[in-house]
Amino acid sequence: MQLEDYFNFLAPNDIRLKGTRVGIETILYEFIHRARTPEEIAQTYPSLTVEQVYATILYYLHNKEAVSKYLADWLEWNHQQVKAQHLNPSPTAIRMRKLRAEQRKKEKEECSSIS
Repeated sequence: MQLEDYFNFLAPNDIRLKGTRVGIETILYEFIHRARTPEEIAQTYPSLTVEQVYATILYYLHNKEAVSKYLADWLEWNHQQVKAQHLNPSPTAIRMRKLRAEQRKKEKEECSSIS
């Protein structure tokens, strides 16, 4: 079996583990940025095997430059999506923000009345 056999290369910016909807960025973010072990990652994502997690890490190590660019592009895309959602919130997000603000105000008032 070749290392690439573990993956579906759907597009240059979309590499997923075969038989799952999990992208390699998910595993590598956990491994690189959260310093989680392959076993911890496999426990977090029940659709993955430890073998798949190790294969993803090995793929990263064998293709570090290309995969690092893939991850940087993915992180930038995520930041842009969060920014866009913040600037153009859905009606549900607006309602949730309003409810949170009301809850904070109520908690503040309760704390003030206790003091």
